[in-house]
Amino acid sequence: MFRQLREDIQCVKERDPAATSAAEILFLYPGLRAVRMYRRAHWCHLHNLHFMARWISQRAVRKTGIEIHPGATIGKRFFIDHGTGVVIGETTEIGDDVTLYQGVTLGGTGKDVGKRHPTVGNGVMVGAGAKVLGPVKIGDNAKIAAGSVVLHDIPPNSTAVGTPARVVKLDGVRVDSLDQIHIPDPVAQEIERLENMIKALADTINK
Repeated sequence: MFRQLREDIQCVKERDPAATSAAEILFLYPGLRAVRMYRRAHWCHLHNLHFMARWISQRAVRKTGIEIHPGATIGKRFFIDHGTGVVIGETTEIGDDVTLYQGVTLGGTGKDVGKRHPTVGNGVMVGAGAKVLGPVKIGDNAKIAAGSVVLHDIPPNSTAVGTPARVVKLDGVRVDSLDQIHIPDPVAQEIERLENMIKALADTINK
């Protein structure tokens, strides 16, 4: 338990430049507090103490503004930055070293049954306000840009942008795992490609 807590505090130090001390992170960071309360609620959920599990999770919502269903499965070094408005559904599965920003929803579509929430791989970053809906899979080290809406699977080592989200390949170069802003716009890239094509055709005709 203490080893896990140390890992959680260390991952906040590494990913949040505003963090100044372990004490500040432990007592003042709502993301860490929500994760700690989730782990207690998840233990109760696994031991069929469902009422207690939901009581703990709803108490966490009131205290942090972050809602994590006790049935969700979350890996190591999970970091929620700021956190207000984050919602994580019951059948969500999250790998290790994942970062979520405020306003993120890992939710259902309302039409799926059974496994109805996302599966998020290791090292994934989901930007502020992004929505990942349904039993989709987000591959390892993928990046979801702020404000995106993901409705389909996202492959590993890729970046998804827009509504609905489209995959942008970055020539095999990984973007900074904490950069949710400087992400290419696939629509702008396509417009630029078409403009270059038109210019090349015009140059050919004018020769």
